[in-house]
Amino acid sequence: MNVLAISGSLRASSSSTAIARAVARVAPPHVTVEIYGELAALPHFSPDLDVEPLPESVSALRAAVARADALVIATPEYAHGMPGSLKNALDWLVSATEPIGKAVLLISASPSGAPHAHAQLSEVLRTMNLRLIDGGAHVFSRAKLDAAGEVVDGALLAAIRAGLAALG
Repeated sequence: MNVLAISGSLRASSSSTAIARAVARVAPPHVTVEIYGELAALPHFSPDLDVEPLPESVSALRAAVARADALVIATPEYAHGMPGSLKNALDWLVSATEPIGKAVLLISASPSGAPHAHAQLSEVLRTMNLRLIDGGAHVFSRAKLDAAGEVVDGALLAAIRAGLAALG
């Protein structure tokens, strides 16, 4: 199974990106994880640009989604919602056929627990006809990362493992 992990944060030392790396680290042997790290390269969505030829970064995103059997989205919460850069990426996928019907494991994490972003993103993913596997909204702080910036929180790692099993 091929999984595309998407971090909803642009920050270099993002906890969401650490969660995406944890997905790759704890994935069972039959699961290959590709981490998508090009949110910042996507232009602002415009229907005027959603025509052939697509912007190169949009074509690359859609190709990565097409290669994947399932998606994992790890996101923080900003101002009681999902980050604008993540919403922008999803907007580029709304009119695409590549994500339709794919399973997506959603894990939201922030110091506040990310309930608002989780609910908002869940609604958007369902609207896009993705099959939502809910990995939950987690209270998560930098303290749950080791010195190398890797996730060490046992409950979150267990949720990731369970979510990956549900994707399969």
